Amino acid sequence: MFFLRKFLQLFFQLLYHPFSWTYDWVASIVSLGRWQSWVLSIQPEIHGPSVLELGHGPGHLLEALRARGLQAFGLDKSRQMSKIAARRLLAHKFSPNLVNGYAQHLPFPSSHFSQVVATFPSEYILDPSTLESIFRVLVPGGEFIILPGAWITGHSLPDRLAAALFRVTGQAPAWDDSFLKPISKVGFQVAAEFRDLNSSKLVMIRAYKPDLNLNPQS
Repeated sequence: MFFLRKFLQLFFQLLYHPFSWTYDWVASIVSLGRWQSWVLSIQPEIHGPSVLELGHGPGHLLEALRARGLQAFGLDKSRQMSKIAARRLLAHKFSPNLVNGYAQHLPFPSSHFSQVVATFPSEYILDPSTLESIFRVLVPGGEFIILPGAWITGHSLPDRLAAALFRVTGQAPAWDDSFLKPISKVGFQVAAEFRDLNSSKLVMIRAYKPDLNLNPQS
């Protein structure tokens, strides 16, 4: 199992960087065509007006948010993914608003975004430096939304095989409320929600930055 996980880490590193042009294709195959609908399922929770997407990847969510007129910005450490996302946005006449960087050190002013979102992020998302940086750039009362994983629940043979693959790769981790503890530790009010979509189950974490002005101390 150790060597398998090391191999998968290398595979995902290559997929997200030098082979980023294959990302959509691979993600669609391993999810049996569900990947993009999973990513876009978070849309109804995003109201902005200013939104930052961490790990924006090929830019599908950013494109959808910009089409709705939201002030959507993206940050990703992969320059290859940024180029793909930029081409997608420019093709629809949207300015890219993309930044190469790391979530642990967000290059934005404090209290700048209404919402920060991340879909299927890797382990960096629970790094205390990442969470503190997100807390800083959110306005008081702002929201941090994470779509950390999905479970394929269909009973067909392809569904069962895909579900097993997701368990091995960590895309469908065994859920435990301990996932919420690092987020609440930095000051967020946090809860998890589960939703069914296309013979699959998604978990969404919603974390709010308290607005202390609404609860003044007497």
